[in-house]
Amino acid sequence: MSLTALDGEMAKLYAHAEAGYPHEVVGILAGKRATGELNKVLPLINERADSAHNRYKVSGLALMRAEQSLEAEGHDILGYYHSHPDHPSQYSDYDRDHALPNMSYVIVSVLNGTVADTASWRLKEDRSAMDPESIQIV
Repeated sequence: MSLTALDGEMAKLYAHAEAGYPHEVVGILAGKRATGELNKVLPLINERADSAHNRYKVSGLALMRAEQSLEAEGHDILGYYHSHPDHPSQYSDYDRDHALPNMSYVIVSVLNGTVADTASWRLKEDRSAMDPESIQIV
């Protein structure tokens, strides 16, 4: 599987990651599941009061409302994104443990306030690891 992302939406994701630095940011990836087309990025608020530099939290109610809004607009939920301030775009054990199957997880590495790298990951069926997923920006 791969993601095909609209350039403007990736720019929005990157702007969110840089604006949130040195804290992690989080958001939803939406589009067309059948084609893997990412055509909407919805930034969320990191509600984490402690450790916001290396963890994020979104309340279940806020996440549910955001997902319902996107679905009402005709989008499928493709996955989620978050940033890694001053760390690589490699998933962590924490990321893997909290991942859902059949979803894309885009991680943006932000070094000194500037996006340095982006990677997308998908959870293996046995939850032992996450496989890399290509991102094509159009």
